[in-house]
Amino acid sequence: MDAKNRFETKVTFALSRLEWLGFLAVSLVLAVQHRTEIRWGVFVLLFTVIDAVGYIPGAIAFRRRPGRPVPRGYYVAYNTMHSLVTAGVLAGAWALFVRPEWALLALPIHLMGDRALFGNSLKPFGVAFEPETSPAFRSFEQEYEPERDARGFHAPGKSASAAHSVEGTDAVRA
Repeated sequence: MDAKNRFETKVTFALSRLEWLGFLAVSLVLAVQHRTEIRWGVFVLLFTVIDAVGYIPGAIAFRRRPGRPVPRGYYVAYNTMHSLVTAGVLAGAWALFVRPEWALLALPIHLMGDRALFGNSLKPFGVAFEPETSPAFRSFEQEYEPERDARGFHAPGKSASAAHSVEGTDAVRA
């Protein structure tokens, strides 16, 4: 993935998730090491507010509107609450106005857990609020996936250059 090709293959997506898993592991180790210093009520509040504001309302709207698009405000709420920038601002403000504390680990634990364990990141407007494979992406993925011979090696002919044939689709811009 790069600035001109904003998509991920199965392998690059797995590698990204592995990176998030590393950050999750570091956050969990710190939480375990400092478990007696964590104010667990604050931890639970910080952990749950992300989904209480950013996910649950959109999930309810998605289920109430079968076959219809979910209003963009739900995507904005989700992306705002699931942003590392928002988490950083919240943690900084909490440390400044309340106090620095280990309960703030709830923020990276939640966000890294979403990314590493569930594969969830920010939601583009052009896809369903709940995970569904877009027909345009499915088509793109089938065209992009290189053919392999009987031994599993890339077969000559169809390759990553096949992606150029779908460059104008929403799958690339999503």
